[in-house]
Amino acid sequence: MDVFSRTFLPAAAEAGLALQTASRHMPVFRRCVGSGDATILVTRCSRPDRPVKGEYLLLLTHRRLVVTRQTRVLHRLRLHLNTELRELSHVTWSPDPRLHCVELAATAIDGIRERFLIRTQYPKQVWQLDALLNHAFRTRVRSQQPRIVATVAESPTARPATFQPVAAR
Repeated sequence: MDVFSRTFLPAAAEAGLALQTASRHMPVFRRCVGSGDATILVTRCSRPDRPVKGEYLLLLTHRRLVVTRQTRVLHRLRLHLNTELRELSHVTWSPDPRLHCVELAATAIDGIRERFLIRTQYPKQVWQLDALLNHAFRTRVRSQQPRIVATVAESPTARPATFQPVAAR
């Protein structure tokens, strides 16, 4: 059993998802997430700007954020968002223990601002969710400086090489 399978089902059970729901979304998530990527969070969510468009399921791993949508009438699964965490910008979340929810917002690589509302049963879960999001997005901040793979150093006394054609035989 791979890392994703070992961590997905316990995270889904912790979120209170039915085994049928988790199993139904699992093939879509498996296509998006690598087998060696561990699940941090699986939870139901909604869109505050589109409350009647269907039910969403959010999967957060150490590398990816994947959101699926299930239509209300035919219960068809659609992939809503599939992106690497490093491709997200302006990631914010606001915990609200009075309403038992956390609003997560991020700008995807295509420039579209995505907003999700994650509801919890207890105020304590709001702070647990806040800690998980903090771990996923803030403690894993990647430097914005370009990575330098290799450099070519030139000594100050060395002259640039000149091209000399090879004589034809």
